[in-house]
Amino acid sequence: MGSLARRVPLLLAAAFACAAFLAAPAHAAEGPPDWAYAIAHELMSPFCPGRTLAECPSPQASELKFWILNQAAAGASEAEVREMLAERFGDVLLAAPRAEGWGLSAYAVPILALVIGLPVVLITIRRLTAPGEPVSDPSSHTARSAVDPELERELERELSEY
Repeated sequence: MGSLARRVPLLLAAAFACAAFLAAPAHAAEGPPDWAYAIAHELMSPFCPGRTLAECPSPQASELKFWILNQAAAGASEAEVREMLAERFGDVLLAAPRAEGWGLSAYAVPILALVIGLPVVLITIRRLTAPGEPVSDPSSHTARSAVDPELERELERELSEY
């Protein structure tokens, strides 16, 4: 009898699960649209800096992903969900800054650095590699150096004695 008493709750739970599955409308079986899953890979997590919402292991990120799926299942459009998220979190969720206001500098500064820096680098390389006066080999000099003649005689005398 004890074995049957333990099985009754399991049987009831299985029966309720089957009934819920069969009673669910056809459109609910489809689940949320694809954008509801993709949006977590596009948005940055406000809870884990430098990670997307899909990569963030925090419980808050999981709750936010679940909230997005619930909004999509309730019939909200992607634009509406993005607008609600922008109102709640601001630009923190954006992977790249907006191309307006101060965010425009994130795009303009690297371009200006390239436009200004590239000619400087090219001119520097050209000057460093430009053919100049050839470096002469000291052993190939035929002209005498400007050494004191007395010192030179003394050096030759000592070398001959050696």
